[in-house]
Amino acid sequence: MPVRQLPEQIVNRIAAGEVVERPASVVKELVENAIDARASRIDVFTDGGGRRRIGITDDGSGMTARDLSLAVERHATSKLDDEDLLQIRTLGFRGEALPSIGSVARLSITTRHASEPHAWALSVEGGEKSEIMPAALAHGTRVEVNDLFYATPARLKFLKTDRTEAEAIREVVRRLAMARPDIAFTLAGEERAPVTWAAALPGAAGRLTRLGDILGAEFRSHAIEVHAERDGVVVAGYAAAPALTKANALGQYLFVNGRPVRDKLILGAVRAAYSDYLPRDRHPVLALFVTLDPREVDANVHPAKTEVRFRNAGLVRALIVHGLKEGLAREGRRTAANSGGSALSSFRPAFAPRPGNWDWRQSPSAPTAPLPSFEGTAAPAFAERVQAAFDVGAPTADVRIETQPVGDLVDRPLGAARTQIHETYIVSQTRDGLIIIDQHAAHERIVYERLKASLAKNGVQRQILLIPEIVEMDEATVERLLARSDELASFGLAIESFGPGAVAVRETPSLLGKADAGGLLRDLAEHMAEWDEALPLERRLMHVAATMACHGSVRAGRRLKPEEMNALLREMEETPNSGQCNHGRPTYVELKLADVEKLFGRR
Repeated sequence: MPVRQLPEQIVNRIAAGEVVERPASVVKELVENAIDARASRIDVFTDGGGRRRIGITDDGSGMTARDLSLAVERHATSKLDDEDLLQIRTLGFRGEALPSIGSVARLSITTRHASEPHAWALSVEGGEKSEIMPAALAHGTRVEVNDLFYATPARLKFLKTDRTEAEAIREVVRRLAMARPDIAFTLAGEERAPVTWAAALPGAAGRLTRLGDILGAEFRSHAIEVHAERDGVVVAGYAAAPALTKANALGQYLFVNGRPVRDKLILGAVRAAYSDYLPRDRHPVLALFVTLDPREVDANVHPAKTEVRFRNAGLVRALIVHGLKEGLAREGRRTAANSGGSALSSFRPAFAPRPGNWDWRQSPSAPTAPLPSFEGTAAPAFAERVQAAFDVGAPTADVRIETQPVGDLVDRPLGAARTQIHETYIVSQTRDGLIIIDQHAAHERIVYERLKASLAKNGVQRQILLIPEIVEMDEATVERLLARSDELASFGLAIESFGPGAVAVRETPSLLGKADAGGLLRDLAEHMAEWDEALPLERRLMHVAATMACHGSVRAGRRLKPEEMNALLREMEETPNSGQCNHGRPTYVELKLADVEKLFGRR
């Protein structure tokens, strides 16, 4: 087939396919234009998921008649002062959005510049531009896109349902609204009720307000401020405490110089920063804003400008990890249960009588059998049964205030231990409330932090077993463990081959005490099966430490003495990140006295 020059109309439609992928792409380009026009308010309206109509109205600077005529020509832009593509300081700069949209839809633009006596209007249908006509508009610009892809019907077949496309539009507007809290946004459409995000105050407080409006009040209550800076690169924003997580990474947002982007860089950095706090199948919620010299980032690597390339990606990743770790360490004792009323909402009255003269015998769930008589000799028997119902036995640990002096312990952050229930949970009293501690989760974090500190200082102390413990496993598991024997030895766990299907354990970490070597090795082998060579050595070592900490901590079901419980509380207060165990579970919950009084109707 001979080489031929494509017609201009086909060229424009091919180019439009790179920029206009779906209705959400149109909304993204038009809202970015409004932001670049220094708008303080942007209204977005859609119909039919954006395929029938998209309307964007802003109060920005507007365009003159001459600018309007050029705006719908290919590669015409007001965003570049010169030909330097390394100094991109605006969201748009390629000059393809409006002509691309006009080549596949019916586009109309009405705009008014402050220097013009009135507004001007222009329309483009299937790439054909109309004459510029006078129009009525107070200020700013109004852009309407109707019958999207009518000029390329094949594209319509690849669009999803109206609701799905509307949700994609909503996500685009959400991201842009998070990036610019100083701009008011309104999003309306027949698919859902209108939503408005009012302009917020400048600074970190305004940013958190906007993030809370979009990501929810729960995010606002769990938000931890993040800030790190080095060599002209600033990473700022907010990350949720480990108590607030999702099953996927869709709640992680990255903005580079105000531009919403999707980058694998953030996924790896966030995973590394939260590795000590969350299970492997949970993901945190956060919004991070990276600011740096435009020359240090390439925003021109994707037609839709959704990806960027950093000149020094290692520095950006290191700052993200450092900022997140510093923020998490600073708020290390925050848990799901001591934030807001999440613990209080778990309590429900066991019995709530209905108002008025209510007879429980008339309830639909009431038994149909005749009611027994409690007269005569039946009454004492009934009283005995009632008394037996309240006889729950002695407490698992006698730590009553009459017998255990507490002194100033109630003024400590985790208070004074009062009792242990179910040989698993410690109940502690503070000056203004009570705390329930999961003894295994709490001690697990303590042992884990000790292992990390010992490894960083002078290596983990080990104890030599008088009689090596032989652990039998399948050959593949044995080979997997022996291949990592050096890494295990760095934590004081010395193993060697003992035939084709067994491992001999000769040394164990002193911190673990009398550990179950068999269970420990089997858990380690399961984790190692998921490792690959791309996983850094440091992360592999932390996986080993986390598994060892789980096996070396106080188990649920062990009865503790009062002094042991108080010692555990004091260690928690001194241990970093003690609000969660290294699997991401909270180590304690807190109820203020005022909350308890609400439960019993005292306030």
